[in-house]
Amino acid sequence: MPSDDLVRDRPPRGDAAAAPVRPNEAEAEAPLNATSAWLAGCLAQLDEDPARAHAMAQIRRSETTGADRVLANHCLGTAASALGLWDDARAAFVAARAETPDDEARLRARFAALAGAAALGAGDAAGAQDLLALAEADARAAKAPLLEAIAATDRARALVALGRAPDALPALENATTLAPARPEGWLLKATLLRRLDRLPEAQSAIETAATLAPADPEIALEAGVIAVLAGRDDAARKSWQSAIDLAPQGPAADTARGYLAQIGQAGDAAAAVEGPAS
Repeated sequence: MPSDDLVRDRPPRGDAAAAPVRPNEAEAEAPLNATSAWLAGCLAQLDEDPARAHAMAQIRRSETTGADRVLANHCLGTAASALGLWDDARAAFVAARAETPDDEARLRARFAALAGAAALGAGDAAGAQDLLALAEADARAAKAPLLEAIAATDRARALVALGRAPDALPALENATTLAPARPEGWLLKATLLRRLDRLPEAQSAIETAATLAPADPEIALEAGVIAVLAGRDDAARKSWQSAIDLAPQGPAADTARGYLAQIGQAGDAAAAVEGPAS
């Protein structure tokens, strides 16, 4: 399958990002301190003008120390990610982690996970693997299972990119155990199991993913691939048509249309989705 190596150039997801701490409802009217107010303003620039946010953060970083510098690197890394400047983003997040106190393990885990995601975006799978292993260790120390699951998922991507697909499976097993309600982990686990020719286990994983996210066209697309490789062409057709119906203009729909065009040619369907040996 195209884009089927579990590695995607993607910005850090919202559930992994180190968002500024928000007050609880009882304190909702309390004014932000100067440091939090600056970070809120910098992050608010991202949607409108990420280049401006990037420049603001660079200036702030050069003029501050301590917590102010950590948050400047936070915004700088986030802005660099939005601009596709993956090396800059990685450097900023690494610096933010290094300058965060050791007893703030949860925040250190977030920055390491973001740095690892940026390294993946830059195509440095080996560097990403190291950073994401750090993120997992920090998250375990912080007793933050969701952060550990996110880092483990991305570390699996890095391992596959390094040609170590079997080593990626334990990372995904850990991710789905720690965060069983996250469909992404189950989707990637199903994809990897399918690539390892473990189709019954892949089928079980993709069924879990589909239960958690029935409207995800990528899950429907993978379900069809698993089905056709198991000789269930009718089920494959239904899954691929579902991928098209869910997001007709999306990349999953385009791939599904290609598979449907070939599945009618006897004997060609499985070869079409398997592609060349790797």
